[in-house]
Amino acid sequence: MYRANPWKAKDLPADLATLPQVADDAGPVLTLLSRCPSYRPTPLLHISSLGASIGGAGLCVKDETARMGLGSFKALGAAYAIARDAVAAAGDDNLASALAGRTYVTASAGNHGMSVAAGARVFGAHAVIFISETVSDEIAGRLRGKGARVVRQGHDYEASMAAAAEAADANGWTLLSDSTWPGYTTPALDVMAGYLALAEEIVNEMVTPPTHVFLQAGVGGFAAAMLARFRNAWGSDGFEALVVEPAFAPCIMESLVAGRAVRADGPVSAIGRLDCKEPSHVALATIARLADGCLTVTEEEAADAASMLFTVGIATTPSGAAGFAGAIGYEKAVGGLGPDARVLVVVTEGT
Repeated sequence: MYRANPWKAKDLPADLATLPQVADDAGPVLTLLSRCPSYRPTPLLHISSLGASIGGAGLCVKDETARMGLGSFKALGAAYAIARDAVAAAGDDNLASALAGRTYVTASAGNHGMSVAAGARVFGAHAVIFISETVSDEIAGRLRGKGARVVRQGHDYEASMAAAAEAADANGWTLLSDSTWPGYTTPALDVMAGYLALAEEIVNEMVTPPTHVFLQAGVGGFAAAMLARFRNAWGSDGFEALVVEPAFAPCIMESLVAGRAVRADGPVSAIGRLDCKEPSHVALATIARLADGCLTVTEEEAADAASMLFTVGIATTPSGAAGFAGAIGYEKAVGGLGPDARVLVVVTEGT
């Protein structure tokens, strides 16, 4: 399903107009990340063999499957926010113990939690990650392997986040979500700013900008950060930007239609990292300002896209492949991309 964004280039509705916008300058992020020995740009691949699947268009794939040893773009987010806290606390001295005694808590389906756990450990802090009933034992084990204490609570991501927020209040911990809601914005804005490094790498490498960009969304923070940097670099009308969501969790699409953040109830999606029923309010405001429209993809379409990427050596999940699935589905939903199109997708995670 495709729906155009009714708010692009128009005044935002009242519920969104007063919210802060996601940053579009990657300079401060890259300055701090340059001090991290595990930071390096990930590959931007030109994959002609999959062009037929998107109507003969040229395809560029940003491959995040090995980002900073954590296997996902989210390695850039929470770890950057925690690094900012460490520098604020200790300057350049004793960074390894700059946050000793501090505990960060969040909810996660895996990737954001890995970033929180890794970032906390680097700077001497503790991490507590709440996961829902649907998150696998394998992911719980990986989080523990990064030093986190894992608490399984809640039937879905939103319930786990509510439990994490309660634990933060009860224990004096720092809640570091990758989402935003009324009264909670600044920490997540730092997380989203960390993602700008990924966008900046793309901008620096793509000599000719894309004509179409497909960006998957859960709560929307990744899509908002990419849109902010790409519009800054390539202009408000230089390319068509589509946000891609699971058909079982179209919270961005339904919120744009409503003109405010709304809950999109539906079955549990196998596109697990994107199975978020409520959007980040700040991310939604940025998407409303900058996106051209939204696409939904089915469970089968996302799985098929992951299988196709595997044939060219990219091992990812349906969540990681959802942007590519959106590009494949564009012709059916909107019309052909055409052989002159230059398509950009991001494979956001490894298997």
